Order: sequence, then C-alpha cells, then structure tokens
Amino acid sequence: MFWYLDDIVRLENEIEKLDYKPKMVFYGSSTFTLWNELTTVFKDYNPINLGFGGSTLAACTWYFDRVFKNLDNIESIVIYAGDNDLGDGRHPEEVILYLENLIARIRAKYGNIKCSVISIKPSIARLHLINSIRYTNTKIEELAAKDDHLYFINIYDKFLDENGNPDAIYFEEDRLHFNQLGYELIINTLKSNSVIFPKKTLVKI
Repeated sequence: MFWYLDDIVRLENEIEKLDYKPKMVFYGSSTFTLWNELTTVFKDYNPINLGFGGSTLAACTWYFDRVFKNLDNIESIVIYAGDNDLGDGRHPEEVILYLENLIARIRAKYGNIKCSVISIKPSIARLHLINSIRYTNTKIEELAAKDDHLYFINIYDKFLDENGNPDAIYFEEDRLHFNQLGYELIINTLKSNSVIFPKKTLVKI
C-alpha cells in the first residue's frame, strides 16, 4: 500500500488548503483522478475529488481514516473503485469484502449518509475480465439493496456497443480510461439519479 503515499499526501494537502466545506466526496481510482471537470460540473454540491491514480478498493479502505480525518459534515460519498482490484487478480468476492469494509468505516464516521457506488466499467483493455466485472457489479447491486442509504449506479450497460462489447468511442487510446464522451455519459447518468443528485443546475462541459 505504501506506493500510494505520494497521492495520499497530495490529498491531505488539498484538503488542508480548502477554502470551503465539502459536502459531497468523490472517492476512488483514476476514473475520478483524471476527471478534471468533476468539481466544476458538480459545484452546487460542494464537491471534492479525492481520487488517487491506480487505487484499488483495498487501498481506498486502507487509507480511508487518514484521508477523511479532517473532513467533517460530509453529506454524501460517491465511490468508483474495484476495477484495479480485478486487474490485479483479486477475486470478485474479495472486492465485495473490501467494499463492505469501506462502507462500514464510512458508517462509523458519518452515520447513514448517502453512499453511491458506480458500477465497474466494461473497458476494452480488460475485456478478458468481463465476466468478473459483471459478477462484481451484480454483487455490488445486491449489497446496495440491503442498505437504504447505499445506492448502485449502473454505468456498465451504457458503455456497450450494439454487440454487447465495450464501445471504443468512449475510451482513450489506452482502451482503459474514459475520453470526453465517456465522461459526458457518466455525467448524464449521475444527473438522472435525483436521489443522489437533487435538482440543481449542473454545469455543462
């Protein structure tokens, strides 16, 4: 876990320098880290982007107490992670255990705030893991169904082409990370969830 330390220190410094009280936290891997317009698009929700590149759900859980130490009065957390866990060879059931642990830590610190878990994306680069990705998403959805304050946001289906394969138009050349079209699709998906994102004006990109 120590290879994430530079990123964790970066996040701590960003939190320390904040000139506002964040209410919504985006926490997870490079899907958030590379999303440069995130805090602008969701500015009405007082967001903060706490993504750190290459992170796993295991790492998000491991560093939760440290990263969130000085963040009080958080109202909701949006999570995207698990993609890299599977890429590292972890079994879907392990990913779910990490997620359960992370949610437990969130509940211990913040109580029953809204927590949203974005489904793992179907990337071209990880097509060989597609069955594990589907299974993990199913288990995340099942976990959310047991918790009235945990929400599953399905982006998986939206990134498939007419043949049911990951659609290349949404990905960068590395076939793993989203391009601008990919992020626009995520924004539209999130905006459609009025429970997580009550009616406010989101900035278009």
